[in-house]
Amino acid sequence: MPALDLDLIADIAAAAEAEDGAAPLDEATWRALRHHPETVRSWTSADGVALLIGDQLSLVVHPSARGRGVATELLAEVPEGGQSAWSHGDHPAAAALARSHGFERVRSLWVMRRPTSLPLPELAVPPGLTVRGYTPADADEIVRVNAAAFAHHPEQGAMDAAELAERMAEPWFDPAGLLLATDGERVLGFHWTKQHSPDLGEVYVVGIDPSAQGRGLGKVLTLAGLHHLAGLGVAEILLYVESDNAPAVAVYSGLGFTHADADTHVMYRRD
Repeated sequence: MPALDLDLIADIAAAAEAEDGAAPLDEATWRALRHHPETVRSWTSADGVALLIGDQLSLVVHPSARGRGVATELLAEVPEGGQSAWSHGDHPAAAALARSHGFERVRSLWVMRRPTSLPLPELAVPPGLTVRGYTPADADEIVRVNAAAFAHHPEQGAMDAAELAERMAEPWFDPAGLLLATDGERVLGFHWTKQHSPDLGEVYVVGIDPSAQGRGLGKVLTLAGLHHLAGLGVAEILLYVESDNAPAVAVYSGLGFTHADADTHVMYRRD
């Protein structure tokens, strides 16, 4: 397998994002490319790239080469079976390619958005709790709460101390934007926000210790993060939520988030 050409991959991904309005490679893929290249199998041409990390397949074609069979050629080189692939945007071409190669639609992830021009409710922290920013002494507690909160979510729940450090080494990391709800020394939950640009913020991760469920912490921490992002001056805040997670969708809708059908990421799988 030839060495990864990160410059080529970045150029193709940037062109696709400019064309489609959505990044074709997610954060976990870029972490693997930059920090763990030995885990990545790749097939590239001047016009496209296919990446396989575990069972996660990513395939990106430069917009100038679309309609020429580049995706079909790349996919033919990837060993068949046991793979999942995301379409970051519910694109008809991606759906057609998936069907023709035995992939079935198995999951939909919504992007929900709210403008910061919409007034936010005041933040009311329940008595006995504190909401504060992250300090390095909190690292172990973040890993513990994250593992408990996302025990059934393999993409997020497997984060260990090394992965936490990798995420915190990213240029966008701001300890003030990682908000913790604490009861004394114990962390009960956290809201990790992200600022993508001067105009765009994200509800990155909200994790609540299962032992603290039922105390309204999810809404409190979400609202605290929204106030933080609005204070940075962003014009819009987005978040990702499973389309079938009705309770979460209801909470976010109540905070002014809306979803457009085109703002949907789709996972396909072939076994």
